[in-house]
Amino acid sequence: MPDVRFPMTVFVSPDTAGQRLDQFLTTQLSDVSRARVQQLLAEGKALVNGAAAKPSLRLKGGEQVTVLGEPHPAPLRAMAEDIPLDIIYEDGDLAVINKPAGMMVHAGAGATDAERNRGTLVNALLHRFGRLSEVGGELRPGIVHRLDKETSGLIVVAKNDLAHRKLARQFSGRQVKKRYVVLVHGWPAKDKETINTAISRDTKRRTRMTTRRSQGRAAVTHYEVRERVASPFGKFARMDVRIETGRTHQIRVHMASIGHPVVGDTLYGAPKELRASTTRTVAAKKAAVRNLQRSTGTAQKASPTLSLKRNFLHAAAIEFAHPRTGGPLSFTAPLPEGLGRFLQELRE
Repeated sequence: MPDVRFPMTVFVSPDTAGQRLDQFLTTQLSDVSRARVQQLLAEGKALVNGAAAKPSLRLKGGEQVTVLGEPHPAPLRAMAEDIPLDIIYEDGDLAVINKPAGMMVHAGAGATDAERNRGTLVNALLHRFGRLSEVGGELRPGIVHRLDKETSGLIVVAKNDLAHRKLARQFSGRQVKKRYVVLVHGWPAKDKETINTAISRDTKRRTRMTTRRSQGRAAVTHYEVRERVASPFGKFARMDVRIETGRTHQIRVHMASIGHPVVGDTLYGAPKELRASTTRTVAAKKAAVRNLQRSTGTAQKASPTLSLKRNFLHAAAIEFAHPRTGGPLSFTAPLPEGLGRFLQELRE
């Protein structure tokens, strides 16, 4: 936390009433992420009126918030954990895994030790295979490329350093072909298009990437609309997306940049909740939601709203050359059941 002297006291103004404590502190501490603020609160180093408080505390205005010092999170580490893996392919050099949404690839951000280090793909790989390539470092053994936490689908893992280096050259040389299935809000003007816009870190919100800065890393995304869906909850487009580069959040930020954010991706502008159009009757709205609840096994009260707790983004296919033999390898992973049900309900 640069240029901050502790303890630091901030008074909550009435115009911030209703704001979460972690959101408030993020705005008060420059260049500090929300994850680090949550670490502060987890360590008891941020007090409200002299008492410890949860990140979700809703401020009323008039409180005194005191920050006692910087957070000191536990170090990141990789550890073997007995976590089930969906292994699509395996040999002595590599494995191809179908990663579920909600799983981090390796240790990362989080307020608690469990959030930072537990439940990762790396941990599951260490338990399953024991030893992996070491090229990526001790926190990322075997990891040649990554998928976002809420993105499901195919990821290639290297078992030894030779395989890792040769696979990495294929990725950096844009020789690996990857196809994603994506559902976005709205209908793009064209059925096929290429987005060739550089991507860089958002200076105001460090957890986001952006295409709006003049400097950035080259990023190329090709999309093709496969289906246009008109539903009571709005218009959606199911598309196949291929990327030539592998920038952080590339598909998500490119889709948002053309006004069509990925469904479920609230970080880049997608709504948390889909509301049925007022042109349909209340009975029809509730019937549509009841159908979805039946198919997904939920038992919530019927309401003319839908929500997706993850991004509708799935790494469905990958093609590359075997790092030892040079022979072609091609793998596919079907759309996860939850995404399939969600899409079918929108169609119906």
